[in-house]
Amino acid sequence: METAEIRRRWLDFFGRNGHTVVPSASLLLDDPNLLFVNAGMVPFKPYFLGQETPPWNRATSVQKVVRTQDIEEVGKTSRHGTFFQMNGNFSFGDYFKEGAIRLAWELVTTPQDRGGLGIDGDRLWATVLDGDDESIDLWLELTDIPRERLVRRGLADNYWHMGVPGPGGPCSEIYYDRGPEYGPEGGPAVDEDRFLEFWNLVFMQEELSAVRSKVDFDVAGPLPKKNIDTGMGLERMASILQGVDNMYEIDEIYPVLDKAAEMTGKRYGEHSGHSAESSHPDDVRLRVVADHVRSALMLIGDGVTPGNEGRGYVLRRMLRRAVRSMRLLGHEDPCLPELLPVSLERMERSYPELRTDWDRISQTAYAEEEAFRRTLAAGTTILDTAVARTRESGGRVLAGDQAFALHDTYGFPIDLTLEMAAEQGLEVDREGFTRLMHEQRTRAKADAQSKKTAHGDTSVYRGIADGLGAPVEFTGYHEVVSEGRVAGLLVDGAPVASVTAGQDVELVLDRTPFYAEGGGQLADGGLVRLASGALVEVRDVQAPIGGLVVHRATVLEGEVATGETALAQVDIERRRSISRAHTATHMVHKAIREALGETATQAGSENSPGRFRFDFHASSALPHSVLRDVESRVNALLLDDLAVRADVMTQQQARDAGAMALFGEKYGDAVRVISVGDWARELCGGTHAERTTQLGLVTLLGEASIGSGVRRVEALVGADAFSFLARERAIVGQLTELLKGRPEELPERVGGLVTRLKDAERDLERLRREQLQAQAGSLTDSARDVGGVTFLGHDAGEADANDVRTMVLDLRGRLGEDRPSVVAVTGVAKGRPVVVVATNARSRELGVRAGELVRAAAQALGGGGGGKDDIAQGGGQDPGKVGEALAAVEWRLGELAG
Repeated sequence: METAEIRRRWLDFFGRNGHTVVPSASLLLDDPNLLFVNAGMVPFKPYFLGQETPPWNRATSVQKVVRTQDIEEVGKTSRHGTFFQMNGNFSFGDYFKEGAIRLAWELVTTPQDRGGLGIDGDRLWATVLDGDDESIDLWLELTDIPRERLVRRGLADNYWHMGVPGPGGPCSEIYYDRGPEYGPEGGPAVDEDRFLEFWNLVFMQEELSAVRSKVDFDVAGPLPKKNIDTGMGLERMASILQGVDNMYEIDEIYPVLDKAAEMTGKRYGEHSGHSAESSHPDDVRLRVVADHVRSALMLIGDGVTPGNEGRGYVLRRMLRRAVRSMRLLGHEDPCLPELLPVSLERMERSYPELRTDWDRISQTAYAEEEAFRRTLAAGTTILDTAVARTRESGGRVLAGDQAFALHDTYGFPIDLTLEMAAEQGLEVDREGFTRLMHEQRTRAKADAQSKKTAHGDTSVYRGIADGLGAPVEFTGYHEVVSEGRVAGLLVDGAPVASVTAGQDVELVLDRTPFYAEGGGQLADGGLVRLASGALVEVRDVQAPIGGLVVHRATVLEGEVATGETALAQVDIERRRSISRAHTATHMVHKAIREALGETATQAGSENSPGRFRFDFHASSALPHSVLRDVESRVNALLLDDLAVRADVMTQQQARDAGAMALFGEKYGDAVRVISVGDWARELCGGTHAERTTQLGLVTLLGEASIGSGVRRVEALVGADAFSFLARERAIVGQLTELLKGRPEELPERVGGLVTRLKDAERDLERLRREQLQAQAGSLTDSARDVGGVTFLGHDAGEADANDVRTMVLDLRGRLGEDRPSVVAVTGVAKGRPVVVVATNARSRELGVRAGELVRAAAQALGGGGGGKDDIAQGGGQDPGKVGEALAAVEWRLGELAG
């Protein structure tokens, strides 16, 4: 049975049994604690934590999941993959243990010709938490599993919680016996390769007040409502039903592996056993390729682009590990153009949107492979230099900061650094590298979380939300002044009853016109006037948890207390300016897609007063002519006075209407669609102008790259755009007066000036080189003997490193090879001294090396240096010490030659 068919049967079965079929959420959820959705229940987490009320009593989904903490184990075991799909069925206070066990048994054992999965019940085992006699009795009552195949296990195996205070409960896992060829008898407690776990039924029944570890926690009491959360690994079930040894051999993954084997001339499985753990290294690499290619396809499909941080780094690492694995298998040419389409052909059966977005996906992946090929060339050179310096200094360990710089600046994988350093007899300070990586990621995660919560405990916000009993009502789509009630006050993250003048406070109202930052739109500002006469200035607005709006503010006058009536007043000018920018962003997005094609999808934005930035996917820079056409197209539509309309509809209706959805945004069943006339439609929760003429003018300032395959346009809107053009006009006026020409003649006049300036600079450079060469002709007469070696030292004065190097090579050539010789020349450029030393072959036979001599000179200059035996370069901080540097070379030469 194909994987896509298992998926279809799962959703059909639970749909027929009263569950709402919920589409998979994007892999990118707005959760500062997660890079990606890492479990099937993550989109439902607010319901299980009690943060939001579930819109259904029963639900089912097949959720896309990415886990990367064990990426190094991919291919080495049958259990570790980065992307997988988690089938889940959920009950929110509806059925409990009996219903979960009955439904699971029915789906698994019902014959395939009757819509089930058709697994032989005689090969099934189940585990339960030791002491959970109720579950034992239910398995015996509702299924055909005999008591000897029901296994009691401890908390480490059969109790589930989130790792934080919240819901928890015992779980029951279902195992499939793959047969004696996979391991010994005895059940799951003896061998979990033979007995393969494929479905976990979690019975959420307890409230945990403290969680110290997997097995050490405090139970506060029973949950008000008992819930069910189950998870079946779709790939694992496919491996069972397709009769293959591991997940890499199922129909959605193996075709990529097979293609990679064909491209590299390898025969998969020829030297391996049943288990992935007993695999030949070539088979491990083939599995890495198959897994990572599929994962990259899904990540790019959900809007991730390669980068050096966060999600982008994970994607970059996967793509580069796949490419590198192919190189280690002997394939040096680009591989993704042959592998990625194979993965698409399998995955589009369940995710047809991959075909729709194929141009964007493939461009992103292929560009990253090409960039990595360039990185391998450049990074190898840089690594070789770092290794050489380490060895010259007598070290045996490459510093962690050098490995980190290779990774962070050049995208050079740490595993490649480890391998290549080992080939040259060096270790790498892995601990130092890991520390720097951890510091970088911690900073990024802290920045993301603090923006939403101001470093506060979200449980405090949950307490205020529970007190409200309903989501904060946002009235800002239709009004900018609203009456409300003070529902909560926080100072330094702690609830307070009142605040006084001068204090900073987080203020929660039961209804508000203030827009909380989100969807690329900055927050509103304004004032809140209290019935008591107090006055509060709102500086920022955030939504730290679903349904709660928090105003970050300062009390200007009086005292504010909870329960007071308040009048919230949005700064209307700021709101209008931001709204104009947001509408302009939609219009520029549409115009860019018209110009470049549907692959130019949004990758991020920021809408602020009077200006915006817009990031989009593109493989190369936008020509100036395209930028100008986009700007003209948008401004022409402004004059058409198009109405900007907001409609609420279902997601399917929005798709049918052609509305664009943005990657990483969380949309409910009902979505808000912004339409600019009949021209542009986009899902959006932000505020907008009412008509396009209100924007006045849109001026694009330019575009630039901000990452692999991502470009950024920055623009001004309305009065800011007019002011910018006024300044530009004033500058043009000054230039026409200076150059005595008309405005349309300025490009030619300025171009002529630039050409003449460059010609003059070239002439000066030529004269300077000629002077240096002329000096070289007479300098050989000043050479002297040092311990049987001809030594020529010279200070070239104002000369950069290239000039000094050229002079050194020229002088060495003039001295010839008749006897040993050494040349040392110093120079100063922009206040920084440089020294270059060269040796001829005869001197090197005596053991005189340029690298050793240049280090002596660089030390005198207060710096460092290195290089090869025949020529080396150094530098320093003190240009007044060049004479001492030359003397140091001569002294060290005397020691070596003597």
